[in-house]
Amino acid sequence: MSYIDLPLKFVKTGKMTYAYREAGPTNQRPLVMLHHLSATLDNWDPALIDALSPKVHLLLLDNAGVGASSGQVPPTLQGAARHVVKFIQALDLEEIDLLGISMGGMIAQEVAALIPERIKHLILAGTGPRGGKGIDQVTRETNKFMVKALLTGKNVKEYLFFTRTLRGKQAAKEYLKRIKSRGQQKDKRIKVSSYLRQLRAIHAWGQAPTADFSAWRQPVLIVNGDHDAMVLTENSYVLEKMFPNSQLHIYPDAGHMSIFQNASDFAARTVKFLQA
Repeated sequence: MSYIDLPLKFVKTGKMTYAYREAGPTNQRPLVMLHHLSATLDNWDPALIDALSPKVHLLLLDNAGVGASSGQVPPTLQGAARHVVKFIQALDLEEIDLLGISMGGMIAQEVAALIPERIKHLILAGTGPRGGKGIDQVTRETNKFMVKALLTGKNVKEYLFFTRTLRGKQAAKEYLKRIKSRGQQKDKRIKVSSYLRQLRAIHAWGQAPTADFSAWRQPVLIVNGDHDAMVLTENSYVLEKMFPNSQLHIYPDAGHMSIFQNASDFAARTVKFLQA
């Protein structure tokens, strides 16, 4: 079943109900996937999920206050990470692999600090370290491109996620077409108030002291495009130095969502990384 046809699932723990989607073989350790600023489950690229799901058990989460999940977006990314831990515990997952893209990659780092013993592989895409260069300016950059999108009649994702080369423009067009292809089982759209809470949490995280992962020994895959306009690409090089057992891949002529632009290649790299 393609990702565009996958229904929502729900798990309840305490006062929280988390919405998620599940794909791939369920008899193996799952890859928990955390999405970007303002995204719901409908913003995952079907091309990427469909490339991964034949070989990887995927759990894609709407964090608290996002999409069909209940509650409010936490005021900090550390708080968002605690919700991810609650989700993992609610599903009785003793071991996971973890992938975070953009804001999801920031939350994934906080999850890694909370439950390092449960995470066997960590994948950080289009993201940077706590206190990384320019991360506290994400709100300004986002607003700048939103104004530009309004003036040009384009989707803001074309400016934020992809390069403005011919290849980047075509990739943006194809991505937007794919995420609009879902007919049934749609997720709820994020509320403006939730989006603004996310922005404030990212701003605070971007001004916080850098975390220490010098004792981390699990494999880490760090991926970005060479022209990331939202979380500067140089932050990926900083992450590579922060994690002792890490590998870095930078896609040429790609931006913030390089893993969507290069879905097939990234899926193959991910499968190889998780099986190593």
